Amino acid sequence: MYLSKTIVIVLDGLRYDVMLSSMGYLNHLIEKSQAALYKVKSELPSLSRPLYEVLLTGTPSYINGITANAVVRLSRFQSVFHLARNNGLKTAAAAYYWVSELYHRAPFDYFADRIQHDETRPIQHGMFYFDDRYPDSHLLADAEHLRRTYDPDFLYIHPMNIDDTGHKFTSDSAEYRGEALKMDSLLAMLLPEWIRAGYHILVTADHGMNADGNHGGTGEAERDVGLIAIGERFLPGIYTGEYLPQLAVAPLICGLLDIPASEDMAELTVPGFRDPVRP
Repeated sequence: MYLSKTIVIVLDGLRYDVMLSSMGYLNHLIEKSQAALYKVKSELPSLSRPLYEVLLTGTPSYINGITANAVVRLSRFQSVFHLARNNGLKTAAAAYYWVSELYHRAPFDYFADRIQHDETRPIQHGMFYFDDRYPDSHLLADAEHLRRTYDPDFLYIHPMNIDDTGHKFTSDSAEYRGEALKMDSLLAMLLPEWIRAGYHILVTADHGMNADGNHGGTGEAERDVGLIAIGERFLPGIYTGEYLPQLAVAPLICGLLDIPASEDMAELTVPGFRDPVRP
């Protein structure tokens, strides 16, 4: 039997080539056959709020209606949070407040909604930030507090500093690459413990960033992101010969949690993933 506890880390705004060039620890795991690497083509529009919905419900924007960052309302679809809670699992998130607006309530109340603990909600334990400059180090500390205190089956972690720096300095900058390096060092302090504890871990991004400091268009810099998968249900290797659809991420998380995917999620094959349900 596999341990079903899963941690998903979405590094906002991290383009694929910078994940490969500026994240030495994560690439060390790939190089030493401790992880699987995938190249993901993000859905359109390559904007944050629409892609949070894609990653967590497995539905495209033309269906789910989250078509722009300015669409502020609850999701109308079953997210991984909903599915996990409905199957008796415990959920937690340390994330940007737009995630709360999608799966807790909208609009976000800075003072009432920053810290949430409610077993009846899809996100049962949440710590949410609303300043794009909120340090990634603090966000990861929030996530680790949730993990150690509440022992969630599904922990969603979503830092923002790489995206914020890309908008300010563009993706072709020492500052942007430096934020990726900082994040890699932070993960290098936490992942070894999570790996020893038997978690399955996915590290990905919602979208990339172009040399103008923007995203939202169709260019590879904006759409191409990585997915690094760690855990005993993945056969280590490099699976970048073909793009993995971003719509595959939500049902993949469900597979790791050993819960049924929603009827709205597509059945997509993930190379190297050992699915006990499907041969």
